[in-house]
Amino acid sequence: MTRLKLRKLMFGSRERNGLIINVVVYTLLISIGFVYLYPILHMLATSFMRPEDILDSGVRWIPSTLHFSNYRSAVMVMDYWNSLWKNLQVALFPTILQIITTSMAGYAFARYDFPLKKLWLGVLLFSFVIPPQITMIPTYVLYSDLNLIGGIWAFIVPSLLGQGFQSAIFILIFYNFHRQVPRSLIEAAEIDGAGHVSSFFRISMPLAVPALVVTTLFSFVWYWNDVFWVNLFLGPGNTRHTGLTTILLELQRFQTSFGAAVSTVAGGPPDPNNEALRMAGTMVAILPLIVMYLILQRQFVQSVDKAGITGE
Repeated sequence: MTRLKLRKLMFGSRERNGLIINVVVYTLLISIGFVYLYPILHMLATSFMRPEDILDSGVRWIPSTLHFSNYRSAVMVMDYWNSLWKNLQVALFPTILQIITTSMAGYAFARYDFPLKKLWLGVLLFSFVIPPQITMIPTYVLYSDLNLIGGIWAFIVPSLLGQGFQSAIFILIFYNFHRQVPRSLIEAAEIDGAGHVSSFFRISMPLAVPALVVTTLFSFVWYWNDVFWVNLFLGPGNTRHTGLTTILLELQRFQTSFGAAVSTVAGGPPDPNNEALRMAGTMVAILPLIVMYLILQRQFVQSVDKAGITGE
């Protein structure tokens, strides 16, 4: 009897996992979690260090004092609040337009039959796998001819036309969700007098809330974190540059600009570049996304699970 209980304790039973399985599972979870959290923890600890702590080999994780002036310097040099507002414009407005157009496109592919439908779906998939560097030059030439370079319209117009960042994957997500809506439900609504627009907004979209949540979050994060297209359309070398910027653009300029700006304000010699200041600038850059994820964590995880998205 004792041997049987020990066996159940170690290897488990049909009702519960054993000690060995739990140890293996939690060891893997802790290891994977540490791999993901280590860069953030290292960045956070380093951001509070003084230059002396950076040079001291004995200081690895815990700084001698919490050096908050690193964050004050980062916020000042990056013009943080102004950059945050401009970054919000670049990320939010195109995201709203992109979700509207991609949800409609996904509904059209799922609900209606039209000539060459499978061909257009293939073109959609093909456009998703093409690296953006290949289309960079013709895209820039087209946007330049349309006088879109240097302003928010370089992001709004493509989003309005269903050509925003990663629009193809969003169309496919909505396509899969709208395809799962029973056709009989749509037909019953049409019998009751609902038109195409009413069926879309009152029946299909409420059932596609998980897709709506996950695509909105992904779109916002991708627009927020993008540097490639933002540099291309809003970079300082642009002759029609309107002053629109993002936090990540300011972060790129941070390493070379913070020394002069701090010395000008403080009236002293230029501060040497050090790792702590760069880590402080990176922390304030990713802080809005961390706060957003902490607030929407439950909705995000549930929506990703229902949408069946992995590897993002």
